[in-house]
Parts: sequence; structure tokens; C-alpha cells
Amino acid sequence: MNLRQRAGGRASHAPPQPRVSDYFNIIPIHDLLTNHPCLRYPEVRASADALRSTGDLRKPPFTPWNESLDLLDWLGLFFGFQRDNVRNQREHLVLHLANSQMRLHPPPSAVDRLDPGVLRRFRQKLLKNYSSWCSFLGKRSQVRLPHHHNPNLQRRELLYVCLYLLVWGEAGNLRFTPECLCYIYHHMALELNYILDDHFDENTGQLFVPSTCRQFGFLNDVVTPIYTMMKSEVRRSRNGTAPHSAWRNYDDINEYFWRRRCFKRVKWPIDLNCNFLSADDSARVGKTGFVEQRTFWNLFRSFDRLWVLLILYFQAAAIVAWAGRAYPWQALESRDVQVQLLTIFITWAGLRFVQSILDAGTQYSLVTKDSKLIGVRMVLKSVVALSWCVVFGVFYGRIWSQKNFNRSWSYEANQRIFVFLKAALVFVIPELLALLLFIIPWIRNVIEESNWPILFVLTWWFHGRTFVGRGLREGLLDNIKYTIFWVVVLASKFSFSYFLQIRPLVGPTRALLDLRNVKYKWHEFFTSTNRMAVVMLWAPVVLIYFVDLQIFYVIFSSLVGSTIGLFSHLGEIRNVEQLILRFQFFASALQFNLIPEDQTLRSEGTVVHKLRNAIQRVKLRYGLGKPYKKMESSQVEATRFALIWNEIIITLREEDLISDRELELLELPPNSWDIKVIRWPCVLLCNELLLALSQAVELADAPDRWLWFRICRSEYRRCAVMEAYDSVKYLLLEIIKYNTDEHSIATKIFMDIDDHIRFEKFTGAYRTTVLPKIHEQLISFINLLLLPKKDMDKIVIALQALYETAVREFPRAKKSVSQLCQEGLATRNPNTDAGLLFENAVQLPDDADAFFYRQLRRLHTILSSRDSMHNVPINLEARRRIAFFSNSLFMNMPRAPQVEKMMAFSVLTPYYDEDVLYGKENLRSPNEDGVSTLFYLQKIFADEWENFMERMRREGMQDDGEIWTTKTRELRLWASYRGQTLSQMDIRQGSQELNPPSMLKQNGGSINQSSRSLNSQRLSRAGSSVSLLFKGHEFGVALMKYTYVVACQMYGVHKGKGDPRAEEIFYLMKTNEALRVAYVDEVLLGREEVEYYSVLVKYDQQLKKEVEIYRIKLPGPLKLGEGKPENQNHAIIFTRGDAVQTIDMNQDNYFEEALKMRNLLEEFKVTYGIRKPSILGVRENIFTGSVSSLAWFMSAQEMSFVTLGQRVLANPLKVRMHYGHPDVFDRFWFLTRGGISKASRVINISEDIYAGFNCTLRGGNVTHHEYIQVGKGRDVGLNQISMFEAKVASGNGEQVLSRDIYRLGHRLDFFRMLSVFYTTVGFFFNTMMVVLMVYTFLWGRLYLALSGVEDHANENSSSNKALGAILNQQFVIQIGIFTALPMIVENSLEHGFVPAIWDFATMQLQLASLFFTFSMGTRSHFFGRTILHGGAKYRATGRGFVVQHKKFAENYRLYARSHFVKAIELGVILIVYASISPLATKTFVYIAMTISSWFLVLSWIMSPFVFNPSGFDWLKTVEDFDDFISWLWYKGILTKAEQSWETWWYEEQDHLRATGLWGKLLEIILDLRFFFFQYGIVYHLRIAEGNTSIAVYLLSWIYLIVAVGIYIVIAYAQDKYAAKDHIYYRLVQFLVLVITVLAIVMLIRFTDVDLVDFIKSLLAFVPTGWGMILIAQVLRPFLQSSVVWETVVSLARLYDLVFGLIVMVPLAFLSWMPGFQQMQTRMLFNEAFSRGLQISRILTGKNSNTIS
Repeated sequence: MNLRQRAGGRASHAPPQPRVSDYFNIIPIHDLLTNHPCLRYPEVRASADALRSTGDLRKPPFTPWNESLDLLDWLGLFFGFQRDNVRNQREHLVLHLANSQMRLHPPPSAVDRLDPGVLRRFRQKLLKNYSSWCSFLGKRSQVRLPHHHNPNLQRRELLYVCLYLLVWGEAGNLRFTPECLCYIYHHMALELNYILDDHFDENTGQLFVPSTCRQFGFLNDVVTPIYTMMKSEVRRSRNGTAPHSAWRNYDDINEYFWRRRCFKRVKWPIDLNCNFLSADDSARVGKTGFVEQRTFWNLFRSFDRLWVLLILYFQAAAIVAWAGRAYPWQALESRDVQVQLLTIFITWAGLRFVQSILDAGTQYSLVTKDSKLIGVRMVLKSVVALSWCVVFGVFYGRIWSQKNFNRSWSYEANQRIFVFLKAALVFVIPELLALLLFIIPWIRNVIEESNWPILFVLTWWFHGRTFVGRGLREGLLDNIKYTIFWVVVLASKFSFSYFLQIRPLVGPTRALLDLRNVKYKWHEFFTSTNRMAVVMLWAPVVLIYFVDLQIFYVIFSSLVGSTIGLFSHLGEIRNVEQLILRFQFFASALQFNLIPEDQTLRSEGTVVHKLRNAIQRVKLRYGLGKPYKKMESSQVEATRFALIWNEIIITLREEDLISDRELELLELPPNSWDIKVIRWPCVLLCNELLLALSQAVELADAPDRWLWFRICRSEYRRCAVMEAYDSVKYLLLEIIKYNTDEHSIATKIFMDIDDHIRFEKFTGAYRTTVLPKIHEQLISFINLLLLPKKDMDKIVIALQALYETAVREFPRAKKSVSQLCQEGLATRNPNTDAGLLFENAVQLPDDADAFFYRQLRRLHTILSSRDSMHNVPINLEARRRIAFFSNSLFMNMPRAPQVEKMMAFSVLTPYYDEDVLYGKENLRSPNEDGVSTLFYLQKIFADEWENFMERMRREGMQDDGEIWTTKTRELRLWASYRGQTLSQMDIRQGSQELNPPSMLKQNGGSINQSSRSLNSQRLSRAGSSVSLLFKGHEFGVALMKYTYVVACQMYGVHKGKGDPRAEEIFYLMKTNEALRVAYVDEVLLGREEVEYYSVLVKYDQQLKKEVEIYRIKLPGPLKLGEGKPENQNHAIIFTRGDAVQTIDMNQDNYFEEALKMRNLLEEFKVTYGIRKPSILGVRENIFTGSVSSLAWFMSAQEMSFVTLGQRVLANPLKVRMHYGHPDVFDRFWFLTRGGISKASRVINISEDIYAGFNCTLRGGNVTHHEYIQVGKGRDVGLNQISMFEAKVASGNGEQVLSRDIYRLGHRLDFFRMLSVFYTTVGFFFNTMMVVLMVYTFLWGRLYLALSGVEDHANENSSSNKALGAILNQQFVIQIGIFTALPMIVENSLEHGFVPAIWDFATMQLQLASLFFTFSMGTRSHFFGRTILHGGAKYRATGRGFVVQHKKFAENYRLYARSHFVKAIELGVILIVYASISPLATKTFVYIAMTISSWFLVLSWIMSPFVFNPSGFDWLKTVEDFDDFISWLWYKGILTKAEQSWETWWYEEQDHLRATGLWGKLLEIILDLRFFFFQYGIVYHLRIAEGNTSIAVYLLSWIYLIVAVGIYIVIAYAQDKYAAKDHIYYRLVQFLVLVITVLAIVMLIRFTDVDLVDFIKSLLAFVPTGWGMILIAQVLRPFLQSSVVWETVVSLARLYDLVFGLIVMVPLAFLSWMPGFQQMQTRMLFNEAFSRGLQISRILTGKNSNTIS
């Protein structure tokens, strides 16, 4: 989401008028006497009372003081804070202090007073960064507290805390600069001390009064000047196109306050004329702390230790391999090899010199008159590194000179080796010291975190002094874990590299160097040594060597991640079948984890308590004991579980994931009908009664105990038998009239059975063989009761049959009628007029008694189910959610506290102008294929649509057509919940985050059965137990613990314009009480003057309208940097609680997962390693995988990253950052350290990961927890995915330049540095290197073929060995190992090995490798271009459903430069190589060598059409071609890129306009490769006659000049004559054609040229022309004003026409071939939609809105 600059739409209205009464946000603190649920808690009143303790404080001047005002008002009046800022922070502070005091255990003795410990801990946490800043700068903290026994201590602490919150709450964009806030707070705290100490102003002689003591004083005098300077710096960035070194970003401004000079320069009150605030180029302060320079060398500079290791090992391995021994240790026995290995120190010193030169070359602008020491260090480092190079070089030369002089390794030569080694020991002393500190990390942490001046002097040489990046070492155990991981990875990589990469090339290299008299087929500049051939041979292998560590990381991280997942008990319950087997333990696990312990019995933190919990968890996990027996014996326990489970199932029904029937099968009914066992869901009891009956028949003569033992071996069977018996007993006694003979008979029958069972004489008294007959009769009887129209005669007959069986056949003892009468089993006088038995004794409940018939249906299910119900529920998403939730309860998680004891938290969602709710017309309007969005959803979510329609009918819909009239809102919600809209997010689950309080807070009391009306046929949320239970004090605690803030930046504009989105957001506020909307209001005061306000609104449930709560004036426009973090920043002041969860627009939450939020928040109290978490990482589930095969590929790739990848990053690697938006932040930790993201233009375009960078550099800890998940949507169309990949790749390209990456690379230890590199920018760099390796390999082979070296060495077998050394490696990389292995491993873990392999095979059949290879090209293109030229920008991908065909022109615009042109280049190389290389005659060798390259060419050209709906439709292909030609030749003024080729062509060059000199030079150097075609091919033409003179190449340019000249002549004639003198234009064309034909004829007649030569000439000169165009684009500033430029533009259009035709040819062929379109549709979409699409095409033109 991006807050893009808005052109217009400014709200024009008067400034806001003062309000008569204040609306409150959560707590009405202004009126503590009101009847509000939150005010029932004494902790709230205690916090508010503490703020009112103004006592004897000096009253503010200029304003009358009211005794009702508090400390915040006092500060606001003295320091000029805004009134609403004061109100906002008052509620903020009261809520936090009250929540903190509620969490105290044991509770304080005086609950109506603020506990001093609560305030002290909060003050220490809030001001910890300020205290560290003061210590870092050697300044005394201005937080000066009196003695502990001083009565004013609490008030003074409150004042310091309130002052910081007020400064933070009104700072606006300054919140991104935390140390700037520290500077402001430092001086304001000093002024506060002056006020408290009654200090006199030296200038006036009066009591001190702050300079900001007036209305808006703080905003105008403190915030606005710094904001204005920030705004001027942003203007210097030229909308992000200027080099980063030319302007200061947020980090530069913040780091200015890392030096003590800020006190002298900025001063206080702020000196408006200081250099820091100056916009004058001659006086302004430049970059601070770091200079972002755009160069690929940043990768070496930031991660120099990695590259030093790789380069030195490669050198050492090459030296050892060159010795020619079988094993390296054999080569090391040679003294020659040993001495040669000493050259690695020369290389090492050289690399240090390169590093020092890069530091100086990129950071020279940091050197000013105030920072001369930086320049001194740069020079000294370069001199020292160069000196070491000279020293090592001299010592090394002396060794060999002595050896050569003595002709052996004499004593003198060995002594010189020792001298070299002594020098080397001195050289590596810093590394040895670093190793020592790595082994004992706590010592390094102490050294780095201490602020002793002597330590600054000692460490000055190694790095500059920075406030962040200190004390980053982890604990010893974590050190050991990630060290072992990387040692194994590096050992595997280095072994592989030596034996399979380096050593196999030694022989071919020797052979190439030994080749003599090579007959070159061109003019060779480097003759006799074949060194260029050796370079071409080694180049791809060297690239692979530098890349393949990424592969080894992927392999080992997959293994480690799966192992950790296994030990974390992931995937133990993979489906409903496995849940059924463990459901009784699941019930106990649910209560164990989600129901809080009795606080009176809890001894938190003790070893015994922890051990007891661990034992209980093990018993639940492995099924030890029978913990569910406790639940069966306790009515409270059973009701607790039923309430939770049923709420989950009902939620699934309300989301239409299950049907009404499945709801009844899955629910756990409350105990009723006098049933004595747990009433497990019907899906667990299916077939169990029949099995029990078969056992009863089988053991008809066995003792009761034996039969009962067999039945009780299955808990579900025991419960099914007992529930069936109790239900039948209750049913019959219920429907037979009381006080009748029949009722007495039935009662007597059941009494006899109960007695026999009690005395274990049942099998002796009754024939169990008759039970199946009774069973059948009962089923028939219940079927009659369930009929809509009851037939009383049949019911009576069924009862009579049951009676006869039960009395006559069932007992073993035969009894006469008189005996039956005597025992009460028959009527005493059967001959009376009362009629037949049961004839007048049956009274059925009313049809409206839904509860009775619901229980009757359950009984019928238990009696009649004959097969397994493992397919319930049918919906795969419902099955997945139930399985994951049940499995998660067996994983390790903290136990949930009571709601009052939980940590409060907020959810923050940034929103710009995306869809809130799908509109009616959006749903029903068909696209060009006749496919509407609703039709699409109906086919993709067919079962959910049926469930939705069933629910609508149950809620009163009579006709399906009403879905477009009375049920439109429900239809729009149903569709929106399946898209990626604002309403789809967890706003709809927001009120359920703490739901239901009764369930979470229980202390052992009973729960009213009527709290949940499970017998209701209308499952509305309004009637749920949740709403009923919220009416008490639980409602108040829910408000205090949870709030949801949506940062709708444009909400005010939407309201002003009457935009439907404003109304839909209002609807969301109305239906979600915890929802708040924060937006920026722009108030137009005059023609130019505009005021900006941060506004918070809510829907008032009592007033039934939207009310404005807070309005805080901003210093100016919100958006100075990247839009999304700016939007988050303006709204974060309205969040509450200890934690904040960031949920993005494409995410969803689930009710059952929200139940575990209390458990998750408890993780903040757990220490991981040596630190407690600052960010809690949360698992994500990608819910868009079912949309299409493409979405499935993206989902699978993303799932492996957000699960297995994040798992390994958090443990053992300890480098997890913030990658996804559902992470939970320690709110107060982050709000004092720059916020939850960074916002500088362009450099922070991937804003979220910088929160992780910032957290790590400031000593935070990021963990990952997989027992809770959040839904996440991903892009589902190829164009959307590609734009997303481009955005991420560009963001990583910008990260390479950032100071965060540089500091992580230098401040982390070596192994964590490796983890950071290979999981952030290294992944994209290695992806780019893979593509570059393919280029290098093919260009190298082309060089060998064109030069003639390959032909000469063809008979040498060693060349084939060289080929084998490099072929398979590139192919392995090409097939997508980066994504394949983690996907397979994670799927195996969570779904099983066989399903994982099947999914992978299915993906390959659906051309997943094509997609992954195409994505690799996208990432490499944008990553490389961003580092080289810049141009990173936000790309709005859209979140809609992709069922629309994308035109060829649109695909060409998007992929021409990133894929098509590059694929054509590789294809030309392969064709030229195939036509010239002698290896091409060997089909197998050629195929083996080029198959992966051809696959890459194929995927880069065809993927946009393979994954394009209706991509192979012939009619669409024809239409697309016409559209492409029209776009190509359209010439207009002020046209968009979508309309005109020329506009698009210029936009594609934007990055070249912004790049620097070095970027342009490198671009020209890269473009020169296209001239190589001409140079190599012209010598192979027959017309050259084998001549290898350089003149042949130079003369070939005549051909190119003539061709361009002909084009210019025709173009000139067209411009001059085509319009008016058409005959002259035709004449020119004719003359040119005649001359061209004559030239060709003369060439054929008088030279050896043939037709093949003409084809080869095209392959030679066409690339040359393209290279010239690319160079002309770079030189555009010099050429655009000349006559040459028009020719360049015309030729570029011609080339794009040719490229388009090349791409179109295979597309047209496949479109023409029958069957390909149907095959593609089946492959791209699931089968149901494919069928529906064909139907839709047939019915096009008919009513597309018919509900099917």
C-alpha cells in the first residue's frame, strides 16, 4: 500500500470549531462518575487519580487553572502542547497503567492506589533509549528523581513519563528520528526541572517559563522548524530520482544527534539559523554517519569478510589442485605448495586495500572540518593495507630468491618462511582477537555497550562510533548452534567446490595452455597463450563457485527447519481423521492452553509449577492417562469445552465454510436429556454404536463385565452406547404422556434395565441378540418423528412394536400377561375403553421446538450412521483450519492468563484507496469472456456458495433472485470475504480477538446453559453467548485490552467527495465497536494555506453516529517519505496497549487463532537466548492458492518462506527480521526507537524489513511462533506477481546501498553475517548471478567456437572433461532448487511425504518450472538495474481476481526489457553457436550443453502467454496483434505509455536519466557485447575467404552504414513526399530496391557469397544495431538535440516491431494449433471453473447474473 501523491480532492471547509463536550475513545476519563464498564475497575480510577495529584505545583501562567485539570493538562499549558494531544495521551497513559496494575500477581494491597512498581517499570522502559543516548554522549540525564521515601517521587515520575508521551504524540514525522526526540526531550525535561525547582530565568529575573508556553507553542517552535528542513531535503531528492548522497533522509537527520556537537549547533531554544536547519547549499549540513552510493561494490564493502573467505579459499584450492595430486593433503606435503599458499596473505592484504579504497571512495563526503578524524582513518587504512601488500610481496619474493639461489629448501630459505609467518601473525592479530571475543560473546557485549572513552580510542581504528550496532552478540548456546550450522554448510560447500569444480578444470586448463599453433578463425589480439580461452573456460565455474553457497544454505536450512518443525510437533494432526483419533486429548489440551489457571493455586515461575505443566503437556501430547475423565465428571469443565468448540464451529458456519448439516455433525451439544457422558461430536461417534451392537451379539452369553470391557476399549464407543441409551430413555419418557399407564410401563422397563446393568446381570437377563432388531425399530420410529407431517397412527404402531420386542423378545425369561401386569409391564385392564396401547398416550413437542428436534436428529445420526464421516467437513479450508488449530494445542506455548491479566494490544492496518467492499455492479459485470467476478467465485468456491445460499434461505430468503435485492449486502460481504479487501481482513474478527470473555476468564464458576442458544435455527452473531456475556464487566475489560485502528489516510477526502468507500468504512465502524479510523484531514484556510490534522473517529453506539475523538494538528503534509510507513506513523499515536500487531490489507484472521492471542502475548515475558522478544513473528497461511495454478505456485513458494524459512532464521540463525505484516511488536520498545518501519524515500521502499534491521541493530530480539497463524493473500496473476517481484527485488537493490545492511554486515559476528546475507540481499544477488552465469557460459562457448579454439581442441578429450565440470551445475540451478526443496520438505512435514511429492509432480505438469524460471528473470533484472541505476518505486499490483485476458501489447510493455530481449539475445547466441561449433554435430553433446539455456529462453518468452487466461485463443491473438501494431505506430501528444510506443520507450529510459557517470559507463561497457557478434561472424562468411586481417572487420561496417543509409533515405522520402507527392516517394522506394538488388546480384556473381552468408549477416549486424541504440539511449542528453536522434527513435521502433514479431510467432502457432487453448485453461484454472468457463462462453449475451 502506498500513500501516493494526490493531485486534487482537497477538503475545503472551515477550521474545526471548539467542541462543547468531549467524545471519548475508550474510557471517559473526563467523567469518572459515569456508568461505563471500564470504570468499574479500581485500577482505572487509581491511575486517573494519580494524574490528578497536582498538589502544590506552580500554576501555569497566562491561563486560568481549574482544579479538575491534571498533570497532563499542567504540562500541556506550560509547554504548549495541543489540547487533543493531551487528551489522547491521558487515555493512553491511564489505560497502560491500569492494565499493568491489573496484571500484578499477587495483586497490590491497595488496589485503589497506583502501585509504585508499575510506574517505575514503565518509566524505565519508556525512557531506556533516552538514558542510553545520554550515556552514549556523556550527558547527564535530566530525569532526576528524589529519594524513594520522598512523597513527590510518584508525581515527578509521572511528569517525566507524561512529558515524553506528549512530545512523542505531537512530533509528527519526527517520530522517525528517535534520537532527535531524545534531544528535544532532554531540553524539555531540563525546563521541567527548572519549573519544579522554581528556577529563575537569568534574562528576565522572573520564575522560569518555557519559550513554548503558548497555544501550539511546541508544534510551531520545535516540530515545525525541523519538519520544514526535512521537507526541503525531500525536495532536493527530486521525487526520489536524485542520488541518495545529494540529500539527507530521516536516518541522516537522526544521526546528527549521535554527536555532542548537536548541543552547540542546534542549541535550545532551537536556533532557526543553525546549519542543521539551513537549506542553503553553502551552509547546510551534509550527510551524517553514512553516505549511500549506488554501486555493486556495496556488496563487497558490506560483506567483505564473506568475500575474503571465498576468494582466499578459491586461491588456496586452485594452488593445491594445480599440484596435480589425488588428494589435497598429499599436495600439502610439498614445500613448494606450502610456500605458494602464503600468497593468500598478499591477496588478503590486497582485499583490505580494496576495502579501504571503497570506504574512502564512497564515504569521502562525510569528512568535514568537524570530522577530520574520519578522513585520517581512511588514509591510514589505505596506507597500512598497501604497506602490508608491499611487506608480504617483498618477504614472499625473498623466500623464492633464497630457494632459487640454494636450489633447495635450505635452512636460510626456511628461516625466511618463518619471517613471513611472523609477519602474518601480526597481520591476523585483529582476527584472532575477534575470534576470542566470539567465543566469549558477553565480554564483547560489555565492551561495546560501555561508554568509557578509553574504549572509544581502542576501537576507533576498526569502526566509527555509532549509537546503534553495539552489543549484538548472542548467548553462548545460540552461538554454538548457528556456528555448527554454518561450519557444516561451509565444509560441504568447500569440499564440493574443490573436488567437483576446481580440480576437474586443472587438466583442461593445462591442455589449453599447452596447445600450440592454434589456427584462429579471426584476428586474435592475444595469440600464442590461449589465455582468453582459459578465462572463458573458468568464468562460469568461478561464478558458480561464488553462488552455490546459497544452494548449500537452502539444503541445510531445509533439513534443519524440518527437524525443528518435527520437534515443535508440527504436522502431527494433518487432517480430520487424525483429529478424531486424538479428539478427547484435544479437548483437554484446549482447556489446558486456553483456560487460565486458578490464580490462587498458581505459583508462577517456580520450578515445580513449570515441571507440572511440562508433565501435563507430555501426557496430553502422547495420550497418556485419561485427562478427559476429569472433564466428564465436571459439568463446568464439559461446558467450558463445549462453549469454545461450538463457537469455533459456528464461526465456520457463519463464514459459509460448512453447511447446517455439518454444523450439527461437528458441534458438541450441551449436556441435556439426562445424558451422563460427554456428548462428543457426531463425526466421532459414527459407526460406533453398530460396532457395539455387533460385539453385544458376539458376546451374547458372556458376562457383563467382559462385554463392557470390550466396549470401553474405545472411548467414543462407550459414549455412543451410553448417550444412545440415555437419549432413547429420555425421548420415550418425554413423548409419552405423564400419569398414563404407558408412561409407567416405559419407566418400569428402563428401571429394570438400569438395575440389571448396575448389578452386572444385564447379559444374563436379556438377549443381546435382539438388540439389532430394537435398533432397527428405533431408527424407523425416529424417522417417523422427523417427518414434516407426523402420522400418529404409524408412530403408535412403531411404539407398539418396540413395546412388544422389549417385553416379549428381549428378556430371556418368558412371562405371561398376568406376570407382566403384576410387574407393571402391561396395563392391568386391557379390555377397557381406553383403546390400544399408546393410542392416546403420545404427545409430541411442537414443531417450533427446534432444540428437541436438533437433539432428535443427533440421536438419529448416532443410531443410523454406518460409515466413516472422515470427509466431514467437505470444505478443504475448514478441514485445514480445524486440523491446524487442534495440532497447535499440542505444541509448546505459554498458558493463557485471565483476560484481566493479559497484555493489552492493538491492531494497526494502513489503508489508502483499495476496495473496502465489492460493489454490486463489480460482481455482476462480465468481462470480455462473459465471466463475472461472482461467477468466478461461484466456481472456485462452489461448496461455500451452496452454504451461503443455504444460510440465506434459512434467514428468510424465499427466492434466489432476492440475492440481488434484499440480500445484496450479504452477497457483497460474502464475495468481499473471499477477496483481498478491507472488510475481508480481521476487522470482521476484531471483536473476537478476546472472544468469548467468559471462556477465557473462568475461575471455576458454572456457566449458564442458556448463554448459548444452540437450538436456534438462526445462527446470528447477535444471539451468541459472546454478545450476551459482553454485557457485564467483561465488556469493559475487552475494550481495555483490545482496539483496532485503520489508518485510512484518504477517508476525509472520500467523505468530501461522497465516495462509496467512505460509506463502507462507516459501515465497518458501525458493526465493529472496537474499530477506530485515523485519517488526515486537510483544511483549506485560504487560497494557498492548508492545515493538516491527524483525526481519529469512531461510531458512537449510543448516539448512533460517527463522532470525532481527537484532532491533532500536523506541521505539514503527511507524506515526506514512503507512503505506507508515513500512514502507519500518523496513526500509531492512537493505538493502545503493550503490543501492536500490524495487519496489512491482504491479510485475514481466524476466530480460533484469535483465541491464542493471550498465549502469544505472554511470549514477551519469556527470555529467548539472552534477550526477551521485541517482535513476535507469526506464521502465515496463504489463502489464495486455490484461485489458479499460478496462485498455487506462488502460494507454495511463499508458504515455504513464511514457515520453514522463518523458523530457521529465528532458531538457530537468530537473524529473523520483520518480513510479514502480522508480526506483533513490543509497542513501547519501538515507539521510542523510531517506530515500526522506516520511511525515507526510495531507500526504504521495502519498509517492513527495516523494522527488523532496526530492531537487531538496537539490541532487540525477533522470535517466530508457529502455534498461531494469520491468513495472507498473494497476487494471483502473472502480471501482478511480476510487479510484486519487481518491487521486492528493487527494494533489495536499495537495501544493498543502505546503512542498515552495512552495519549488520560489520557489527554482527561472522556467522550471523552469513545468515543475514544469504537470507536478504544475497538471495537476490545470487539469483542475478545465476542468470549472469548462463550468459557467461554461452558467451564463453561462443567465443571458443568463433575463435576456432574449440575446433582445434575438439579432438582433445580434456575439453570434454571441462565441459562436464560446468554443465550439470548450471542445470541444477536452472530447475529451481531455490524453491523446490523447501517446498517439498515443508509439505512433507505438514502433509506427509507422499502428498508432498504428488503436489510437486502436479506442479511440474502444470509448468511450475516455467513460472519459477520466469520469476528468476524478473528478480535478477530489477535487482541489478536498481543497484546500477536506481529507479526503485512502489508498484501497485492490485488485489483483484485475475480472470481477464491481458493483451499482447500490455505483456510486451511489461516484459520486453526484462525478459523478451534477453531471451532473444540468448536464442541468437545458441543459434550462432549451433551453426558454427563442431560440437553441434554431436547432437547429444549439444543438447546436454544447451538444454537448460533453451529452457530459459522458452520460459522467458512463453510464460506471459502460458499463464494468461485465453492466451492461446486464435481470435484474441489476432486482435492482440492488431492492437500491438496500432500501439507501436501511434503518434500523439501527451499520450500515456498504454497508448503510444514512443511514450513507453522514453519511460523505459528513466533509470538512465537518474543514474550517475559510473552507471552510464558500465551500461555502455555492457552494451558493447552486441558488437562481438559482428566481429566473430564476419570472419566465418565465405566472402571473407578465410582472411583473418582486422581489415575484414572494419570493412564489414560498410554494410551496416549502407543499411542505415538506406533506412534514412526511405524515412526522409516518406516525411517529405509521402503526404503530397506520393509518386516521388514510390520512385525513391523503387530506386533503392533496384540498387539493393543489383548490389546483391553483383555480390553473388563476383564473390563467393551465398544465401547462408546473408542469414549469417543478419545475425551479425542486427545485434550491432541494437547495441548502437542502447548506447545512444545512454548518450541521450548529447544526442537528443541532434538530427541523429530521430533516426535512433525510428530504428528503435523497428527493432521493437521485430522483437514483437519474434515473440508473436510461437504464440500464433500454438493459438492456431487445435486443443492448446482448452489444455491451457484446464492447466491454469481448476476443473470446475474450466467447465464453467466453457458454459459461460456458450451463454454469452444471456443473463450473466443468474445465480447458479
